[in-house]
Parts: sequence; structure tokens; C-alpha cells
Amino acid sequence: MPFMIVDKVHAKVLMFNADGRLQGATPALLGLARGDDSVPGIGERMMSTIRPEERTTPAGRFVASLDRDIHGQEMLWVDYETAISLHRVVKGKPSEQRAQRLSSVTTDDNRVSYGCINVPVNFYDKVVSPAFTGTNGVVYVLPETRSAREVFGSYDIRGDALQVARQQAATPTDLSAAIRN
Repeated sequence: MPFMIVDKVHAKVLMFNADGRLQGATPALLGLARGDDSVPGIGERMMSTIRPEERTTPAGRFVASLDRDIHGQEMLWVDYETAISLHRVVKGKPSEQRAQRLSSVTTDDNRVSYGCINVPVNFYDKVVSPAFTGTNGVVYVLPETRSAREVFGSYDIRGDALQVARQQAATPTDLSAAIRN
């Protein structure tokens, strides 16, 4: 399946095809508030009731697919339960200056959405939409306040590598003894 990595710390989206080849990368706009979890029930609430500190882009692994919003515009559903999608940048309020934020050199101003991931129109149309047309894919949203282990259940690479090295070091001796017997 195609997959995407959303790097919240660097406010970037990287898109890969099913063979793992990078198809493109772009800056992104993310939820206003830092954090890796969504408020319970947030996907069922009216946007006008969502407080600034609740506007997070949740971290995790999500199976995503294309769909249409209430206005008929195509978007990529990332997490239906929390109403998080990835879509073309929207105008929003004039004071938000979303397009300008996407093109700025700093990531400090890329926090503005209610949690959705906004990407440039051209990137969505040329990279995201073709990659997910006719198939599901996986979106990995990297954590920013919790560890990867907490979010993805990943293992400690250094600890596991040390254990594997010890096992490999012990194996030749065990094999030598087995061959001699």
C-alpha cells in the first residue's frame, strides 16, 4: 500500500508509493495545539465548540482512504473517529493566512488548523490523490510529545540490537559444540 509520514515537529508530509519510493515531500499545516492525542468525542463536536488547546493533530498509524467532504471536495480521511483528514489548503479566516504559512521558511507558523493536515493544492492533486486513488494506504503521524514506542509500540533499537548481537556471538560456540558432538 502507499504510505505517508506526517512529521509534526518539522511540519512536513512525505509520500511514498507501495514500493517504498519517495513520491514527494511538502510543508504542511497542522493542529494549532501541540500534542499527540485527541480529546475524546472531538469528532462529534461542532468546530465552534472546539477550544484552541483541543485543536491537535493526533499521532498514530491510520489506514486512510479518499472520500468527499460535505462540499463535494475530495480529501483523504486519516482518522474518521476524530474527524481528521488531509486535504488541500483551505482559505480559512483571512487572518490565518494559510497559504502564506505554507510557503514560509519557518515551521513556527504552521500551527493553525483544527487538527486536519493541510497541504498545497498542487501536492494534493499531483501526489496524494493519485497515490490513494482506488486503494487504501497508511498514514503515520509521528509524535511530538510522546515517544514513538508509546505511540506505535515500537521497540528500543539499541536494546534489541545489543540482544541480537549477544545471541549471534553465542551462536558460533553453540554450533561448534553441536558439530563436534
